Amino acid sequence: MKAVWMYAGQGAQRVGMGKDLYEKFPVFASVIDRADSMVSFDLKKMMFEGPAEDLSRTAFTQPCLAAFAAGVTEVLRQQDLHPDFTAGLSLGEYSALYAADVLDLASLMDLTAFRGKAMDRAGSGLQTKMCAVLGLDADTVTEVCRQAEKDTGETVEVSNYNAVGQNVISGMAAAVEAAKKKAMEAGARKCMDLKVSSAFHTSLMRPAADALAEKLTAVELRPMKMPVVFNAVGETADQEQIPELLRLQVMSGVRMVQSIRWLREHGAERVVEIGPGHVLSGFVHRTEPELETVVLDTAEDLETYLSGSADRAAGRT
Repeated sequence: MKAVWMYAGQGAQRVGMGKDLYEKFPVFASVIDRADSMVSFDLKKMMFEGPAEDLSRTAFTQPCLAAFAAGVTEVLRQQDLHPDFTAGLSLGEYSALYAADVLDLASLMDLTAFRGKAMDRAGSGLQTKMCAVLGLDADTVTEVCRQAEKDTGETVEVSNYNAVGQNVISGMAAAVEAAKKKAMEAGARKCMDLKVSSAFHTSLMRPAADALAEKLTAVELRPMKMPVVFNAVGETADQEQIPELLRLQVMSGVRMVQSIRWLREHGAERVVEIGPGHVLSGFVHRTEPELETVVLDTAEDLETYLSGSADRAAGRT
């Protein structure tokens, strides 16, 4: 069965994330300890104790989630489990690159810490919002944003194509409000404001994208061991395209619908969501319901999955 390891993005974090895994799996603990030594804050304390307000700050969230993902990945590798494809939502794309051996742990932690700070700086001082629009197709949401930009003279764009009928718009607050009104008039079922610190994945993040592009010139990107599906294009790409795709990802829409469909079309049968959380499985079910999903969030989740994998390998199921 062809499997995808799919990694959660910002918003999945929660206080206590990984604490049970740290106590149960020595390999996970070793990765977290190493990651903790690579950043300028107390990563373990932030993950396990918070507070939530600090954990939700982009500069802290991104390396914490990356460390969690790397820890789970190493537990799976220790059991000789490997994916056929990797993918991730936004920040999760960096964990997907780690799983594909493009990044080592030091590069993963360095890049995600840098990216988080750069995105924080790019959004500083801007009155921005992000909003999930439910019940409209992507083309309609795109047109709603275009009209709102024309009316307000400010930026609002589709930042996430998450699932069929579920898209996120982001931009300057006034333009987002105008787009929300137009979306409801166009038949949206609901518009929900999201608790985020800036308008990620829009042209407002260009300063962060440019800073990241410069940073990447000094980072070793090793050959992909399996295909990585990239947010900016919704499919895999050649090795030499990785820096540009990571630059584009910061300031353009995350194409999860296209990514999930590409994976299904290329033989994927199971999506293993490496959390925390289970948001991505919901996107998969809405977009390609034939795909099997497994969530690895807690120590219990991981023990159950490893037990099932061992049974399958031994021919017991």
